[in-house]
Formats: sequence, structure tokens, C-alpha cells
Amino acid sequence: MIHRLSRLLLALVGICAAGSTVGAAEWKVGLAQVKITPEQPLFMEGYASRDRPYEKIESDLFVKALVLEDREGHRAVLVTSDLIGLTAAVAEPICDRLRTKLGLQREQVLLNSSHIHTGPMLSLQPQPLRTGMSAADMERTIAYTRWLQDRIVEVVEKASAKLEPADLRWGHGVAHFVMNRREWTPTGVKLGANPRGLADRTVPVLRVDDAAGRMRAVLFGAAVHNTTLRPQHNRICGDYAGYAQAHVEQEHKGVQAMFMIGCAGDADPYPHGSYDLAREHGTALGKEVDRVVETKLQPVRGSLKVALAQVDLPLQEWPSREELQKRAATKRGLEALNAQRMLDLLDRGEKPPRTYRCPQAVWQLGDLTLVALSGEVVVDFVPLLENALGPNRLWIAAYSNDVYGYLPSARVLREGGYETRGIYAGSVGTFDPKAQDVLIETIRKLARDVGRQN
Repeated sequence: MIHRLSRLLLALVGICAAGSTVGAAEWKVGLAQVKITPEQPLFMEGYASRDRPYEKIESDLFVKALVLEDREGHRAVLVTSDLIGLTAAVAEPICDRLRTKLGLQREQVLLNSSHIHTGPMLSLQPQPLRTGMSAADMERTIAYTRWLQDRIVEVVEKASAKLEPADLRWGHGVAHFVMNRREWTPTGVKLGANPRGLADRTVPVLRVDDAAGRMRAVLFGAAVHNTTLRPQHNRICGDYAGYAQAHVEQEHKGVQAMFMIGCAGDADPYPHGSYDLAREHGTALGKEVDRVVETKLQPVRGSLKVALAQVDLPLQEWPSREELQKRAATKRGLEALNAQRMLDLLDRGEKPPRTYRCPQAVWQLGDLTLVALSGEVVVDFVPLLENALGPNRLWIAAYSNDVYGYLPSARVLREGGYETRGIYAGSVGTFDPKAQDVLIETIRKLARDVGRQN
């Protein structure tokens, strides 16, 4: 009897040990981060009215990398950054270098920026982009942009060199400061606050634990512009997303907190307008992440599959030359700049582009689907994608791989407003309403390719 019990206990121990080994080997994760706070007097991105370099550092900025590898050796890397966004001109050379150095194919790399409006301008072009910018200002901007590209390659290399067994679990919370900003007035839609407007207040959270069950990293998001700070705030700062990451890292020593923005194209923090409010929103978001990571999260088990497509989204027909001349003379900011760019192109005898090619990505992590859209995507695409893919086990991000301008839905284009101003990087023009259907069908196909089950 004693021998039989001993054999039974040994068998049970063996089963538990085997299960533990399987669980430990489910994923491998590598983590790294590097500070990218500028040290030179640079112009800031986000508000065209700023006419001088930043005045001081309010908080540091970072680039962070999370490298994922499944049991079969499939690997992908997510890079988050406290920046306005990486255009294709900046992002693609980074991906080319990662392919050469680490063998990472383009679909294995996802670059997401928090879209702060209190970070350095990024450009590789010598032409001044702001009133008051000198040739020396542009030289410093180009030098910083190239330095930044080096840091992103460096942080991915560091994370790739220290893969360790990990356990992934995910869940979601709520961000209450997210406000639709398309306010209706008797003369049309303006930037403001619309409590009745559609907004995605989801806070998706991915918890990364080591083999011993200790939290190593947490990836989280929110679908709201990092615009708590306004044009008058001329200090380098990570806005609410930076403060949220700092809060999580302070509360959980040794943990790397990473922020990935969602479909925030037509959402602003509410209220906004001060550094205190930026800290308040960041702390509130950080505390919600603290709460979620301690709840019963869903395990992420299975294979890693990734797909990326360069999709040609249709553009609207251009206005007449007379209308463009009128806009260039009477409009302000991006509308005037885009009109002048169109006129310059016509003056060179070039044809107006009919499409804009932009990257769209889908990752399948076990049964969790991550959709990473490019551009400043409005919130309508959240229910559109939920209808197309099914609403469960779905994480929707934007501002990924190429931040070229606003991607409005057909409804937003019909209504008009700030988010219909068009592309501001890489091309010129405004998306056609048909772009919505092209995008949704592309994501539907990519989801099928990586094996998503509705």
C-alpha cells in the first residue's frame, strides 16, 4: 500500500513538473529601453504655432522594446516610443537595418508612438518646417532623427539578446478621461468636447511574468490623443502616457511599462490644459493598469503569427487650381500647407496621386488578435473592425509603422471637421470614403492569414 502511494505521489509530481515546464516554455520575452530625451535645442512637433525650440525638460522620453518568441521559434518585436509618430521615411530605414542585423522581416517589426505633442520634431528633410526655423535648427532636427534611428535599432538588439521564459496574460480596464472632440456647432464640426460622441475608453493590458510568476513588463493602451498639454506648453514631456508609464514603473519596481495608443484620431483628454492635468490623467491610467494586472487575466497560449500588408488607400480627386490657390491664401496651418504642396506639385507638371500606400499589420498571439493600423485613425474603425472580425479577444492600436496624417471614416469625411484635413507626410491629398472599405477588407484578410477565429 505504501509503495503504491509513493508511486502515485511520484507520478503526480512528474505531471506537475511537466506542466510547469510546458508553461515556462510557452513564450520567451526580451525587454530593453533607452532614454531619448533631446539634449540640443530642438523645435517641438505637434502644434504649428510654436516658433521656437523647447525651453526645458519637464519629463524624460523613452523608446522601449518587447521581443516575443513562441515555442516554435517564431519571433516579433514591438517598439513603443514617446514621440509624435514615425513617418515611413523614418521608420522604413530602421526596419531595413533590423533585417540586416537581426534577420527580422518587415512583418516582424511593429513601431508604435504615443503621439505626444510635447516631443522633438522628427525629419530627414532640410527644408524648414516651422515659422522661425533656421537652417541650423533643421540640421539639429536631422541629426536627432538619425540618432533616434540608431537608438531604436540599439534597443531592439538589446532586447533580442536577452530572451527569457515568460508567461503572458491579458485583460482590460477603462479610461474615464477619454472625450470625443468633434463638437457640433451651427456652422459645422469644430475641435471641442462632445460627451455624446463615440469614444473607445478601453484600456487593454498585457501582463508579462517571468518563470517564477514575477511581473517583468506590462503593455497597455488608451485611445486618446496625448494632448493634455497645449501649444503654450513648450517643455519636453511625455504627457499623460509618459506619466502613466512612470507611475506603473514606480509602483512595480523592476517592471518595464509600455504604452501603445489606440484609435485616438478624434479623441482628446478631458479636461486638458496643464501639467497637473497631464499628471492626473497619467496617474489615473496608471492606477487602472495597477488594478487590472491584479485581476483574473486571460492566459495567452499558442503560436505567434504575424502579417503585414502595404495597402493602397484611394484618395479623393483634387480641388481645382483656383480652389487650391484660395486655400493656400486664406486657410491656416496644415490646410494652407497642403494646398501649397498640391500647387507646387502641379507647377512641376506632376499628376495628383490617386492612392496612398500605407502599412497595416495583424499579430495573432495565441487566441489574442492585435490589429496595428497606421495613421491617425478615428474611433469609427473600432466598431467597424469589431463587426468584421468579431468583438472578442481583440486589441486595436493605431499610429503604427507610418504616421502620415488622419485616416477618417466615411462618416467623418461626410461630416467634415479637423480630422478631414488630409495627409501631412509622405504625400498630399485626402482619403476617399472608399478607403474605409478597402482598409477593413485588408484587415479581414490579414486576420484570416494569421488564423484568427471569430
